[in-house]
Amino acid sequence: MSCPAIIAELRESLKKVESDGLRRRPVLPFGIAPIDERLAPGGLRLDSLHEISAASPAPSDDAAATLFMAGIAARAWGPVLWVVRRRDLFAPGLYQAGLAPGRLIYAEAADDAELLALMEEGLRHRGLGAVVGEVKRAAMPNTRRLQLAAEGGKTIALLMKRHARAANDKGGGNPLAVPSAAMTRWRIASAPSGPLPVGDAGVGRARWQVELVRQRGGESAEWIMEACDETGRLALPARLVDRTAGAGRALSRAA
Repeated sequence: MSCPAIIAELRESLKKVESDGLRRRPVLPFGIAPIDERLAPGGLRLDSLHEISAASPAPSDDAAATLFMAGIAARAWGPVLWVVRRRDLFAPGLYQAGLAPGRLIYAEAADDAELLALMEEGLRHRGLGAVVGEVKRAAMPNTRRLQLAAEGGKTIALLMKRHARAANDKGGGNPLAVPSAAMTRWRIASAPSGPLPVGDAGVGRARWQVELVRQRGGESAEWIMEACDETGRLALPARLVDRTAGAGRALSRAA
């Protein structure tokens, strides 16, 4: 199916989307004070593009980055368009991160260019809570178009930069090395889980190392977080504090 045909089909699907009546906010907070206080507007701007990348090509890091995006989308206000290049999303995993199947609209793209075009179309629709896409390459002009499409609306744009298979790929193996117009850029890695209380077998809630690599109007930062729960919310483990890039000072714990 050609790109114009896919976009036409997507437009028909978007016409059927109706608002769920939830209050739309200009900023989507994490609900964790040490994190929201470090973000320049007090959370993630909804009318903006945000980039996410796994810290490595390892499946555990890739899954952590995907679920990090799912948790953000789950806390957005309405339907979610998720554009993919390959059919590897695990719906039960997204559901456990708070993203119910009934809120999802899937679109499959043949290549990165088609995926970016579908994301742009979804952002301009203005009837979605979030638009999510996964690419290997997106140059500055591509991300600038997505940022411009998001501006003026309340649809958050989440772009996952996947690791390329080739070791000599442009960017030196770092998907975030390419300049971008994104408002924030995040790097996610899996981290060792905490132990359960004495007497219980197994390990506790999954943990992620979450790095705010860059943000407009603010500094970078790094945290260890507990993974998204069934509402899409992260948690800051007890006795763990934010480690800022270069600052080295501890922040107050989340309430």
